[in-house]
Amino acid sequence: MAHAPNEPVVAGLLLAAGGGRRLGGHPKALLSHRGRPLVEHAVRVLREGGCDTVHVVLGAAAEHVRQEADLSGCVVVDNADWQDGMGSSLRTGLESLTATPAGAALVCLVDQPGIGAPAVARVRAAYRSRDALVAASYNGERGHPVLFGADRWKAIAASAVGDRGARAYLKEHADAIELVECGDIAEAYDIDTTEDLARLERPAHPEQTAHLE
Repeated sequence: MAHAPNEPVVAGLLLAAGGGRRLGGHPKALLSHRGRPLVEHAVRVLREGGCDTVHVVLGAAAEHVRQEADLSGCVVVDNADWQDGMGSSLRTGLESLTATPAGAALVCLVDQPGIGAPAVARVRAAYRSRDALVAASYNGERGHPVLFGADRWKAIAASAVGDRGARAYLKEHADAIELVECGDIAEAYDIDTTEDLARLERPAHPEQTAHLE
């Protein structure tokens, strides 16, 4: 998506390192979604939602993911410590962005196919400054995607431990978060268990295919 020369860069950051422990050890990035790896769908969502560049953090079966999925045009980084939890993937992803001109990182999780480009676009549109802190909400409850202005990356990375990701930072800075309601255009379920796999082939939320301005 083209932007004006002086418009700040918002990079997409896709966390796709999970090993799918409750899915029999099948990496989430390679789950089949409408005939292609789930990670491809998530990358497309970020691009269609207006992210200038997309950084993808891989972990479990990283080489296999590279072979099976089309990640052309993405910056792909490996998280050697992916088994430590989502926090390590968030740190790896933010570190990969530090030398770029990005003014913010818009973070999505690979296992939330109910969140489409319209929700990404809505959160991205709320970017105002490098101090931005924005999150989608669903009936008032905070969820993904989340947007972190670049001035916050260092502190977020420092707080990202275990499987909590940025949860501790977001709780501590709750008063600074701009919530953007997305419950009308997206569904924030996770693909965590074998029972959840049926959601991968369900039709998209009607608003996910809406025209993006």
